[in-house]
Amino acid sequence: MDINCDLGEGMGNDEQIMPFINSCNIACGAHAGSLEVMRKTVLLAKNYNVKIGAHPSFSDRANFGRTEMFIPKNKLKSQIINQIVKLKEVVDKEGVVLHHVKPHGALYNMATKFDDVANAVIEAVEYFDEELILYVPYGSLISKKLIKRKTPFYYESFADRMYNNDLSLVSREIPDSLIENPNDILKRVKQIIELGTINSFDGKSIKIKSDTICVHGDNPNAIEVVRVLSKYLDS
Repeated sequence: MDINCDLGEGMGNDEQIMPFINSCNIACGAHAGSLEVMRKTVLLAKNYNVKIGAHPSFSDRANFGRTEMFIPKNKLKSQIINQIVKLKEVVDKEGVVLHHVKPHGALYNMATKFDDVANAVIEAVEYFDEELILYVPYGSLISKKLIKRKTPFYYESFADRMYNNDLSLVSREIPDSLIENPNDILKRVKQIIELGTINSFDGKSIKIKSDTICVHGDNPNAIEVVRVLSKYLDS
């Protein structure tokens, strides 16, 4: 099981998190980050042999890319390609490989339910490199499109975020939508791996598949969470 984390977002904990994860999603400057931050994060990933992914988003630093935006498909596709290009240039200079793409925030969530957004993400990645893996949620619109197109992808689940009954994420504006207790998160991850289910915000047991599990870098306990999960998975 792969543990991934969104990094290069200015949280100040990237170096402490990196030893305990398998893949990282690096902000490409639209919601956070810069070329210099990308370079530092890529070097960290290279040092710890962590797979590197692009983390494109809506161009919305004011709201950290977490506000829905309705952008014409071709324009959005170009924005995503440009963000991947920025990170790829850094990756190439450091002699490492770009492994995957994981959309960020509202772009990720909208791609699970809006045709044009899902198509923009998929077409951007395919245009850039057909071998790049997309990280997407199980049962989502975008995952179903990827299956039909035979585009490579990983099912992703979230260790520290609450789910609705339809496997959409509970809004961050709702209290307790972000799980911070490392022991509670470990219990959820064990359930995902051992039972193939996750408990929704309403307490319902929902079927889920996962190839990679995300811990958010802005979780106040992110460092302890990845340490605990890494120890469990190693055992």
